[in-house]
Amino acid sequence: MDVSRKTAGTRADREKTVDEIYERIYVAILEHRLHPGTKLGEERMADIFGVSRARVREVLARLAHEQIVELFPQRGAFVAKPTTEQARDVFEARRLIEPAVLRRLIDTLTPEKTQRLRQHLELEADARRRGDKRAVIRLSGEFHTLSAELAGNSALARSMRELCMLTCLTIFLYDAPTAQSCRDDEHQMIVDAVARRDGARAEKLMLDHLDHIEGSLQLDQSTGEADLEAIFRG
Repeated sequence: MDVSRKTAGTRADREKTVDEIYERIYVAILEHRLHPGTKLGEERMADIFGVSRARVREVLARLAHEQIVELFPQRGAFVAKPTTEQARDVFEARRLIEPAVLRRLIDTLTPEKTQRLRQHLELEADARRRGDKRAVIRLSGEFHTLSAELAGNSALARSMRELCMLTCLTIFLYDAPTAQSCRDDEHQMIVDAVARRDGARAEKLMLDHLDHIEGSLQLDQSTGEADLEAIFRG
């Protein structure tokens, strides 16, 4: 019995550590601290996080499954660099999925869900007031994943999380890293429409919002070397 508990505890610790490392990498990409094309060397990452290379490999495999990381034989793992064609595919997918997210969110709306959305808007506004550009970028992406989570469909939520990350990488590649990917008032207008249960307006606002993000992108092949230790230890 004690052995079983110990085994279960060890498994939980391992999974927690994998989740923590995954989340650290995810947030670093979302905040534009980790560049597309950056090599994520197993040995270096293992040293930074104080875990085995096998643990790092597990995290990288998970990220690769979500297309956030690309794995190349004999070369290793690299943060994904979406092509312009892949970027168009991502926005096409978002135009199909996000109206469905809003419809389901409105169908299941509660005062608590509305409050969660408005609290998130307050976080975005605070980050803008403080001039914290990295927080603004991260929170802008999280608004869309939060909406999907509140809609209550786990498959939609997973899809949105992956699509938002790929959008973030696309913005980094094809626009200035600190550019505002979301206009200040667009999330507010979407939430107001949701709160009024005005599905048609909410969907139109979301599609316009995605058009504005995609329309702001321009080809930029510039890349830079990322300091992994500064990103994850700083």
